[in-house]
Amino acid sequence: MLPGAYRRRRINATSFRFVLAAMLCVSTARADVPTPGQDFSRAEAGEALPGGQATSRKAGDRHAFSHPSANLKPSQGLDFKVGNGFFKRLWVSAPSSTRSADGLGPLFNARACQQCHIRDGRGHPPAANWPADNAVSMLLRLSVPPATEAQRRQLAEGRMLSIPEPTYGNQLQDFALQGLRPEGRLHVTYEPLPVRLADGAVVNLRKPDYTVTELAYGPLHPDTMLSPRLAPPMIGLGLLEMIPEADILAKADPDDADGDGISGKPQMSWDRKSGRPALGRYGWKAGTATVRQQVADAFAGDIGISTPLAPRHWGDCTDAQPDCLGAPNGATDAAEGVEATAAVLDLVTFYSRHLAVPRRRKANDEQVLAGKRVFYQAGCVTCHTPKYVTATDPERPALSGQLIWPYTDLLLHDMGDGLADGRPEGKADGREWRTPPLWGLGLTETVNGHTDFLHDGRARTLLEAIVWHGGEAEPARERVRALSAGDRAALLAFLESL
Repeated sequence: MLPGAYRRRRINATSFRFVLAAMLCVSTARADVPTPGQDFSRAEAGEALPGGQATSRKAGDRHAFSHPSANLKPSQGLDFKVGNGFFKRLWVSAPSSTRSADGLGPLFNARACQQCHIRDGRGHPPAANWPADNAVSMLLRLSVPPATEAQRRQLAEGRMLSIPEPTYGNQLQDFALQGLRPEGRLHVTYEPLPVRLADGAVVNLRKPDYTVTELAYGPLHPDTMLSPRLAPPMIGLGLLEMIPEADILAKADPDDADGDGISGKPQMSWDRKSGRPALGRYGWKAGTATVRQQVADAFAGDIGISTPLAPRHWGDCTDAQPDCLGAPNGATDAAEGVEATAAVLDLVTFYSRHLAVPRRRKANDEQVLAGKRVFYQAGCVTCHTPKYVTATDPERPALSGQLIWPYTDLLLHDMGDGLADGRPEGKADGREWRTPPLWGLGLTETVNGHTDFLHDGRARTLLEAIVWHGGEAEPARERVRALSAGDRAALLAFLESL
């Protein structure tokens, strides 16, 4: 058996049902879909189409992440385009003659979704500190330890994932409408951290340190915890939502009962639509359960726009910011009492669900296949689960019954001290992060013009990102550190092909 490799699991009745559905709907599906292949002489069936039949065949330019699911019905194309229009919309302050686009802020991080998710891709850390640059595609989460029994109960019940900082709320907002002051500025410095590999090569990591400057509303709570977050890529979100919950939970092993050193933990997030906890899938700590909730939270926290799922949220104003609370908003005279109506929320959700994963490049290349073998032998697939078959939903036919290759288990894992932010979020402690999907990884530079990886962009190359892995991933990282230069190059070629 390959060291640390993915263990073959018995296919339960639920999994078999989805596999059968996939065999009927997707020409590339096979009966052993839940088990990654062990033949590295050629690409597996369907591997070149990581999003199944929803995969975009257009993967050659900087708009590779902005195409719709290839199997969308023609009648749904307009919804995708209109949703894209709202995704790109630059919101303005209220009151405005453009009533369907007002309500920005009063405090905010961006004026449009597209400003953070640039060309629907990955954000980047600021190139310099304010005022030389801003952190428009990166934000700081803020929270404090619970101080009351009511707060502890809400955390225990899953109704809250963290306690907002009393003055500044859930995140630092570094822009404000005219007449108000931005809450503050993210300030980051880097410490060089060279790491030597077994063959003598040196990887020069940079260790970040985050502070907040120019605080406008008084000091932060002395126990404030900061966590920087880059905007993640938007591709494949709807497909991740369609992975059967049972298939995700089947890999969970929070107490490491099998003794393999991997203790994946499911995150639970309060679903405001259903009014109960649900399996978290989105965000760096899997703090959100559905695409629709993720969209509503971004509208509320990042742009300051209220929606039916967050009807009283604009600008993340707190009681310590009366000017923010008293500023005009775009909901006062709106028919639904919110700034982005249910129709707008639905359209942006539809757009976000159907942004296609691009086609793989060089899936049958000899070096890429050699790198895939290294990826398996190093044990990377223990957390980065290669493939699933999505569930069937008559309301989402383009996303149903697809053999997909996201390379994630969507579970929380201890990533060690090096990547720890020290900030709990729901069931995630200060060392745990959700396994991020790897599809589209190799197109980051093409789409976004940079190669900044991990939750805060500290890694400037894929190799740096691997070397930062610790905790449960330390054994896999050490196997990579021990590789020859040729095997290391093959591994990176495989990752670049995703």
